[in-house]
Amino acid sequence: MRYIKYKKIILGREIFTFLILFVVLVIGLSACANPSDPKSSDMPDLPKVITVGTIRVANDKTVAYESGFFKEYFDDRGIEVKMLFFDSGTAANVAFVSGDLDFAEMGYTNAVVALDKDIPVELIWIHEILGQNEALVAQKDRGIQSVEDLRGKTVATPFSSTCHYALLQALKSAGMDVQDITLLDMDTEDILAAWQRGDIDAAYTWEPTLSHMKATGLVITDSEKLAQQGMTTANIELVSTSFSQRYPDLVSDYLRALSKAVYTYKETPDLAIESAAKHLQIETDLAEMQMAGQLWLAPEEQLESFYLGKEGTPGNFHQVFIETAKFLYEEKKIGQVPTEEAVENFINTAYIEAIVP
Repeated sequence: MRYIKYKKIILGREIFTFLILFVVLVIGLSACANPSDPKSSDMPDLPKVITVGTIRVANDKTVAYESGFFKEYFDDRGIEVKMLFFDSGTAANVAFVSGDLDFAEMGYTNAVVALDKDIPVELIWIHEILGQNEALVAQKDRGIQSVEDLRGKTVATPFSSTCHYALLQALKSAGMDVQDITLLDMDTEDILAAWQRGDIDAAYTWEPTLSHMKATGLVITDSEKLAQQGMTTANIELVSTSFSQRYPDLVSDYLRALSKAVYTYKETPDLAIESAAKHLQIETDLAEMQMAGQLWLAPEEQLESFYLGKEGTPGNFHQVFIETAKFLYEEKKIGQVPTEEAVENFINTAYIEAIVP
């Protein structure tokens, strides 16, 4: 009986030893797992470079970059923030499809297109509510004093942009439609060249092209006036879902940098204006004028019901998004109008909520 008892003790020790070895083996295998696989580690390797698409607009991203706010959040981690200029959101969407972008700003109309095309991105931030920095400008010698006077005229704008949407809304409010004008699809550089040649009678465009045209033209209406009539337009930020799902904390830190730029403008506007002017290589007076025509939203303002709202409680911007989708569908720019559920899934406020106390 003693032998049997001793044998049980030996077997118990063997089982205990086996369990210890098994646990050590599992831990060892976990440590050796591929760190590039997000399922293998709670702390994936950080990217060396974050690629960011931008447009030439004096806004929070411009200020954040020039003021070094991105560096504050990413330099210590060995991450470089690389900026790429895009003339329009259309080009940025192509880059997202190619996997060449992590973040990009664009007019929200192109975000509607991105959702329709199933581009793997999500909307995470409103850069600015557009105002006087987007406008309809006419040549002074063409007899155009109002939107109604555009009838029979040649007008240019970048298609699928906020300006395109604003232009057609302006026509609609004047009892007109696109059939009443000759509408040309041009990027901003081509618009300016056509304007200077006298090839177009008017154009709805944004800064910095707008300032060049305003110097010799007449402003007929702008996005601020249209917003007062309930036709809000905005520039927004998209992030690739492959990036956001892998690095959600980096997305929130990215928004912290933008938020710091917003507060800089609200509290010390001169510093923000100087940063924007330096980054865009323009005069401070021009940067100030461009920024004065925008409404910048702090994180807590973005989460208000009039704008993005909170996760699970969509804000008014969701309806603006759907109404714009209906417009783009009628213009045959997208294949279908998205459902409310699809829009709610596309607009992700979780990253903003993470940075609001």
